Amino acid sequence: MSAYYPLLVLHSAVRWLVLAGLPVTAIRAWQRSRRQLPYTPTDNRLRVGTLAVVHLQALLGVVLYGISPIIRYFYSAFGDAVHNRQIRFFGMEHSLVMTVAVVVITIGAAKAKRKTTDAMKHKTIWVWYGIALLLILSSVPWAFSPLTSRPWFRTF
Repeated sequence: MSAYYPLLVLHSAVRWLVLAGLPVTAIRAWQRSRRQLPYTPTDNRLRVGTLAVVHLQALLGVVLYGISPIIRYFYSAFGDAVHNRQIRFFGMEHSLVMTVAVVVITIGAAKAKRKTTDAMKHKTIWVWYGIALLLILSSVPWAFSPLTSRPWFRTF
């Protein structure tokens, strides 16, 4: 049996962890920044935990990109595939935007760690994680998306 489908199911499931953790972390940082509240160990765990889940999702995505029949077709028939909306979405758009989002989160987490004031830590997290969240939301293959759609939940 190919590893492709089980990894695809896992990638689909982990997306919900990303889509839960990222807004929670960003919104909490925004609220605590507005209220000028201290940066606590919980804030740090959210920063690091969200980063870890996003990196896990990225790793799954990279492995899927390497073994996907869609991507294999994208490269073998590039001239035709680039004109197919769904194939192009996974071959270029989804992977590029998600890679940028992972880089944005990674930079934001590193910058926040180095900030010297609680207010700057919170602000750095909500700005960088918020930007990444917008990027991710724009490139998830939602079930309702006109770009390409995939099921809300995949099962074995």
